[in-house]
Amino acid sequence: MPSLEQQRQEIRRLVDDRSPAQAFTAYYALHHDPRRTALFIHRTATGRPDGFLVRAQTGMDLFRPVAVLSVKTEDAAIELFQAGLVANRPYYLVAPLQLGATVNRVLMVTDAEALRVYRLDPNRFEPQLNVLTVSNPAPNGSPRFEIGSNGIVHAAAGVNWRSPNFAEVYVYTEPAARGRGWGKAVVSALVAALLGSGHTPLYVVNDQNAPSITLAESVGFVDTGAREYAGQAVRRVTSGE
Repeated sequence: MPSLEQQRQEIRRLVDDRSPAQAFTAYYALHHDPRRTALFIHRTATGRPDGFLVRAQTGMDLFRPVAVLSVKTEDAAIELFQAGLVANRPYYLVAPLQLGATVNRVLMVTDAEALRVYRLDPNRFEPQLNVLTVSNPAPNGSPRFEIGSNGIVHAAAGVNWRSPNFAEVYVYTEPAARGRGWGKAVVSALVAALLGSGHTPLYVVNDQNAPSITLAESVGFVDTGAREYAGQAVRRVTSGE
């Protein structure tokens, strides 16, 4: 049985970890904590790798692993789902948008969404200074900025994951605090910190979330054109299981 590192070497040609469009897949396939990562490889008839599925435990939800699919054909996707996903167990699945119909035939999917992948254009970024913004790094040391008062966090921006080249930004603004520019302020502070550490910030957003898209574009993020299909997914039990 090959080690995870050997598997990662096998699939390196299948994913570009310098491409913003493939950054999420590349992070989990090549860089996520090996103690929390399982990799399942699909091969051609001649044994050559042509796709894969990553199953990863994260700190965001210990009971709902992330599953990331990278493959081009329906048959390969179905084989990888059977090999890598335990029946009746929930996952947060991210797959190529064009395979959405295949995903729904094999898995029970809820909260499905199409995601846009944005990357920061440094030429469009103008730092926004707000005296209310404070640095409060996450437990893992990644940068995090927030605005709060009386022990309540009104807006916060941090990092979902970091690879050698990219970092995915998240932002939250409580409903009562929206419209004050606080979301933009904390994202701007985070972006400046990530650029300073040599990472290109990415922003992944629901295709229908107009306010979040507006925020991203106001900071200097641009649409890469990449689209992903994501949702809460459970593999159905097949005959013989």
